[in-house]
Amino acid sequence: MTRTEQLKTRARRLLHDFKGDSYSHSLHQVGAFAAQFGKDVLVIANHSPWLAPILSTITSSLEANDVSIAEGRIVPGSAPNSPVEDVYRIATYILHFKPDCLVAVGGGSTIDAVKAANVTACLGPYEPELKAYLGVGLVSKAMSRTGAKLLPMIAVQTASGSGAHLTKYANVTYTLERQKKLIIDDAVTPDRAVFDYTVTKSAPQDVTLDGALDGLSHCLEVFYGIGPESYELAQEIAEIGIELIVDSVPKVIDAPEADEPREALGLATDLGGYAIMVGATNGGHLTSFSLVDITTHGRACAVMNPYYTVFFAPAIERQLRIVGDIYRRYGYISADIDTLFGRDLGIAVAEGMIDLSRKAGFPITLGELPGFTDSHIDRALAAAKDPQLESKLKSMPVKMDASSVDTYMKPILEAAKTGDLSLIVNM
Repeated sequence: MTRTEQLKTRARRLLHDFKGDSYSHSLHQVGAFAAQFGKDVLVIANHSPWLAPILSTITSSLEANDVSIAEGRIVPGSAPNSPVEDVYRIATYILHFKPDCLVAVGGGSTIDAVKAANVTACLGPYEPELKAYLGVGLVSKAMSRTGAKLLPMIAVQTASGSGAHLTKYANVTYTLERQKKLIIDDAVTPDRAVFDYTVTKSAPQDVTLDGALDGLSHCLEVFYGIGPESYELAQEIAEIGIELIVDSVPKVIDAPEADEPREALGLATDLGGYAIMVGATNGGHLTSFSLVDITTHGRACAVMNPYYTVFFAPAIERQLRIVGDIYRRYGYISADIDTLFGRDLGIAVAEGMIDLSRKAGFPITLGELPGFTDSHIDRALAAAKDPQLESKLKSMPVKMDASSVDTYMKPILEAAKTGDLSLIVNM
């Protein structure tokens, strides 16, 4: 058995331990899952040509299990980054059609939008503004206080990356503010999940690579910030997930129709979803929320994580030796990292991460992003001080609070603007 096959076997075991029989890799299982919750479902999906065969299989599965689609129509899904306008629109369909169950079909944006729409529709009689539920655990608190319940939800993932089909996170973008915000609550975790990794072959190459680097960021950021109580599990998830992605990105670029790298990326990014249920993302994701108007989420995280790596380095030498060994194994680090410590070790690992981004054709500085201005730095610093995003600061391996953001985060962002790692100030 090759090293890749060994990693994939370990990944499958971890994912089964995580989700058990509530997760299937067959689109034909959607109907059976839906039948567990009722006879009338609301299907939400974008009308993209590449989704058509997937929706056809799902529709047939529902029919085979005597489950009908509400009003016989598929509700349009979400634009990228789950704009709040799409959330409220989907919530309106839920309120009018009153289904027994929600079936969200798409990438992370559509799945997250449906999670948030479920909250808005079901808790709206008590507080109709979605902002009331942004943050950690506020949906569950409202449900406990009011006795309200969310509708059962089946998430059918079509893109490797976000892990939205497996997690308690719902990202929503407030378009006028140009800022992404977040619901973190076990209550919004989909009741059932389906992901056939082969469907990703029909996705555009950019979508595949964005998702791969997003999944890597989930594994990486959680591993950086994990506490001692979950360290061993986070390490296993990160080691397997990061290596599968680092190994598979060049393969999927060279052979986009090949099944093996698609499965490897699917398993790895699913592990990224597992990771953010074990711990939490931090710096890279926090900054990415302020870049929604100029780049995709995966690219934003890929740009930022090397710079946060240098900042965190003195506090995460143990993690960096493990991560650095993976990048060295696949030729992205030539330095003798065994002899490096602290900031120097962080720089070596960061340079390996930057080389992988180059291989994927990604920008490696904020300044390379079309439309980037210093106002994005200002916005990111303001967002870092927002109490609704405080969880990202608390999840950093080097703890920051609102009072220290300008002192330490601003130099990180200035370094990311130009690629000058020397600008980063370590605590």
